[in-house]
Amino acid sequence: MVLITCENLKKSYTEKPLIDGLSITINDTDKIGLVGVNGTGKSTLLKIIAGVVEHEAGNIIRSRELKTAYLPQDPDYDGDLTVMEQAMEYLRESGSDAEEHRCRAMLNKLGFDSYEQKMGELSGGQRKRVAMAAVLTQESNLLILDEPTNHMDSDIIEWLEDFLKSYRGALFMITHDRYFLDRVTNRIVEIEGGKLYSYDGNYDYYLEAKAAREDMMYAAERKRLAIYKKELAWIRRGARARTTKAKGRIQRFEELEAAKLVVDDSALEINTVTSRLGRKIIELDSVSKAYGEKQLIKDFSYMILRNDRIGIIGPNGCGKSTLLKMIIGEIEADAGTIEKGDTVKIGYFSQENEALDEDKRIIKFVEEIASSIKVKDGTLSASQMLERFLFPAYMHSIKVGALSGGEKRRLYLLSILMQAPNVLIFDEPTNDLDIDTLTVLEDYLDDFPGAVIIVSHDRYFLDRLAVRTFAFEEDGYIGHYIGGYTDWYEQHREKEKQKEAAVKKETAERRPKQKKLKFSYKEAKEYETIEETIAELEEKLAALEEEMNSCGADFGRLSKLSKEKEQLDQQLLEKMDRWEYLEDLAARIESGEMVEA
Repeated sequence: MVLITCENLKKSYTEKPLIDGLSITINDTDKIGLVGVNGTGKSTLLKIIAGVVEHEAGNIIRSRELKTAYLPQDPDYDGDLTVMEQAMEYLRESGSDAEEHRCRAMLNKLGFDSYEQKMGELSGGQRKRVAMAAVLTQESNLLILDEPTNHMDSDIIEWLEDFLKSYRGALFMITHDRYFLDRVTNRIVEIEGGKLYSYDGNYDYYLEAKAAREDMMYAAERKRLAIYKKELAWIRRGARARTTKAKGRIQRFEELEAAKLVVDDSALEINTVTSRLGRKIIELDSVSKAYGEKQLIKDFSYMILRNDRIGIIGPNGCGKSTLLKMIIGEIEADAGTIEKGDTVKIGYFSQENEALDEDKRIIKFVEEIASSIKVKDGTLSASQMLERFLFPAYMHSIKVGALSGGEKRRLYLLSILMQAPNVLIFDEPTNDLDIDTLTVLEDYLDDFPGAVIIVSHDRYFLDRLAVRTFAFEEDGYIGHYIGGYTDWYEQHREKEKQKEAAVKKETAERRPKQKKLKFSYKEAKEYETIEETIAELEEKLAALEEEMNSCGADFGRLSKLSKEKEQLDQQLLEKMDRWEYLEDLAARIESGEMVEA
């Protein structure tokens, strides 16, 4: 069933249209990942389909059965509301009448065990989870999610993967998480050069299909060029006879010229020069940090090497960002020391774009860092560096605040690299960066001649770069693992299996030894004869009752027989109770029941 059809959509925020002539159809079984370079209008397209933003031109046809639930990239929140109050406020704003207990259950699944904490006290990831709980609680058949994995820890991302795979409805989302795209989607839609390209399959299939499409496109262009050169030579010879045949050939030449493939060869180029790095880098010795009773880091030591590629993982709020800020000197350790080499120049890429002044023009912001910078192929001005980072000349006078979330992250990355650092520290670098930018950044970091430390929940990014992983575990302990995220996951899972096996073994050892239930010798003999004994007692009672009936007025004899009958009744009752016990015991023995030895 078709849920929504969009035809020739147009939307502008400046003189140049952001979206112009895009069309898309979403069916009830589609799970679509929307990809493309930041600034091409991905979030705007989601907002238009969700009904949050109006389009300027084009048509949108919505099915009567359509029920959408929309998660924005950065949900608004009231810092004075509690988690529960904010979640219910999101539901009211969406027009949902979902009951509080359903929202509470979803919050619990997303890792909340306290609903009274104020929103202003939460981290960015926790706030996003509150909004997500409200979205997933709504009754919907189309989920529209803008960067649902941003700021989320790995456990939540894996839970969300399973939820979306089993979700009975359509999904339209933007995410940079390539593992997530690969495991959840069945269709990839790419915005490129102002057009939408649709690929039926997951992210792996999309990569193969896109490469094949581009090969065909370039092959067709090579063929067109070969014909064009022949026709151009004919035209230049002056063969312009006024025959119908010649006129037709001239027209075909003009059509070939007009069909020229316009290749958007603008691509992010990262080619900065780093500062010289000496022998000593950074040494952490028995470092500890706590806030109140919460121990974040306990007795952690490590010597960072020149070419280290370190991934740091752990749940939200465990102390990852705190460790980075201790390394850069923004936070002091409670105990232990952190020593840096004299030549160390750290480039710190924070979660929140902390250095961006949104009122400044882009060019002014960059020039204040450096008016020019040395690169491997010479010297580039601030303006040229902006163009290498996909900010064309017409954007240089735009204020930072007018950029999209992804463009701000790209500008922030440029500001870090222009300082020519020789140690790079990234705190959630993949948030809001598009996949193309991430790919180029990964290639750059491959050749970066210094240490790289990365805090990230992006499993693909960590697998791609990290050669060792620090994992925050219980009570401030930081485990050290060789390899990236998947290597850590497999080692961690093996350790958990060993723990479970040890617990089972310990439980088994504590448990009393058992043996099969069976009759004692006396019980076995009794069970063989008890039915005969009961039958004999019943015969005696029957005979006694007949004798009592024939006594007539002999009250002395009748009194004596009555006493005998009472004794026989009591014996029969005891034997019947005993028979029931032995029957039950026989059934338990037959079932193989075990008892304490």
